[in-house]
Amino acid sequence: MASKRNRMAGDHPSYDKLNMSEERRKKKLEYDSNYEKSNKRVKYREELNKANHHAGTYGNGDGMDMSHTKIGGMVKENMMSNRGRNGHNGKSTKK
Repeated sequence: MASKRNRMAGDHPSYDKLNMSEERRKKKLEYDSNYEKSNKRVKYREELNKANHHAGTYGNGDGMDMSHTKIGGMVKENMMSNRGRNGHNGKSTKK
């Protein structure tokens, strides 16, 4: 069975919607890669993974994630709801 993880890497539907050329896609993927490697993003992911381990939700398949709240704390939340909240239409990215 093929892995579902990262199945759309480099081929997201929004690229077609934005009429991105192959060259522009490559530039964006390179930028995204460098952004995720930055110390700030690595620290952010480490913080979330540590919180997931502490809460007992890391890698157990329960579909829960740790979500940042507006007041700076973290709470358990359904993974799809947490990752689906992307701040469009002036909404907050935090619970």
